[in-house]
Amino acid sequence: MGTTYNLTVATNDPESLKKEVDELLIDINAEVNTYLDSSFITRFNRSEKGLTLAGKFVGADMPNRHFLMNYYRAKMINEQTNGNFDPTVMPLVSYWGFAREKREVTVRDQQKIDSLLQYVGMDKVSLDEGTRFLSKTAPGVSLDFSAIAKGYGVDAICELFDRNKMVDYYVEIGGEVRTKGISPRKQPWIIGINTPDPNASLTDLKAQVKLSGMALASSGNYRNYYEVDGQKYGHTIDPVTGLPKMTDILSASIFAEDCMTADAYATACMVIGVDAAYQLISKIDGIEGYFIFGKEDGTMGVKYTEGTTAFLLAEVK
Repeated sequence: MGTTYNLTVATNDPESLKKEVDELLIDINAEVNTYLDSSFITRFNRSEKGLTLAGKFVGADMPNRHFLMNYYRAKMINEQTNGNFDPTVMPLVSYWGFAREKREVTVRDQQKIDSLLQYVGMDKVSLDEGTRFLSKTAPGVSLDFSAIAKGYGVDAICELFDRNKMVDYYVEIGGEVRTKGISPRKQPWIIGINTPDPNASLTDLKAQVKLSGMALASSGNYRNYYEVDGQKYGHTIDPVTGLPKMTDILSASIFAEDCMTADAYATACMVIGVDAAYQLISKIDGIEGYFIFGKEDGTMGVKYTEGTTAFLLAEVK
């Protein structure tokens, strides 16, 4: 996934457990990592009409289960966010230089952007559960689960720990976190929400939260962007316009029972702005949001849903 992971868990055999975790992550990468030529998602993206999934749709060990879990959840959240979370923006992510081939777009080619928009939309990908064929409407249609796959990886490790009867753990992949029980300090796990400033260090925090039995995922454009002629281009792509979306939200942190959900909604919130994000998250049971946004005077503001107060320990003014 191009990042690091960090696990804290009590075990009598850490080496064996690490091996299990690594094997699990290798399996996940083999299905949903767009940087691997051999992965299922890459082969689907390079196909003309689609690809057949292996095996049958039964059991926890069904083939391609990692891809399917990401696909079904992405499809559901795409519908719930009115298309603002859309994994089919992959062609535009590549155009703007945030995919495998890193580059900076110095001149915006609107004609090219418009031509790529014809491939965007979850309605352009469909799965026939009878034949197990995942089809697409045109060769240019492709998928990118980078805004949900890290969260899924976190959940998959947590499920592994649960199967091993582990009651206290902390799982983090690339900043996306899920915990259970208590920390080695015999208290709830304490997680920091970073200050969304490209000049801030990773230890500069805007808030601290307590987290037990929940997941927390954050999204922001303040680190993954480039600037051309004074114009900033962030990695969050608007699936409607095809352009990088720099809203008033500097970072969106979402609390949910599972990390997949938190991960995806954090990305969707970055697309729609602070007020719409607040309204969206407030309406969904079991999900809370903490949003840091830029004010007109250049300072940072904070807005969060009512249930977030149960997690907040401290805020930095």
